Amino acid sequence: MTTEAREHESNAVTKPTLANAGAMSTFVGAFDVTSKLTGQTYNCRFSHMWNGIATRHADTIDTKFYVDGEAHVVGLAHNAFVTFRDRTKRDLTDRECSFVAAEYLRERLEQEDLRPLYDVFPDDVTRLIDAIGIK
Repeated sequence: MTTEAREHESNAVTKPTLANAGAMSTFVGAFDVTSKLTGQTYNCRFSHMWNGIATRHADTIDTKFYVDGEAHVVGLAHNAFVTFRDRTKRDLTDRECSFVAAEYLRERLEQEDLRPLYDVFPDDVTRLIDAIGIK
């Protein structure tokens, strides 16, 4: 390695992330969830995400899913994103956020809790980040 190349080396630690490659609607593949209470199966499809402050004045990252063809929003508390950044020294990617939202939706549907809007508290977002294994 040349002296010039060594000058440009970084001592930064990088961690694997789920990159934001491809169309946003492909971040999470379609998935089915079966209710543990009734056995009903829900077909879920991720659509997109946006900053919740823009549309509903909430400090969230909102994600839209279609459940059996009907729109449902999962709002992830922004405070948890700040906590994650402070802990890991990096931001969550949009794709990682979509995985967290999908996992929360899966949990709710397994309990037959279907509603148009879910607001996910910071502790739940952090719990799901850890459960998924995002570092």
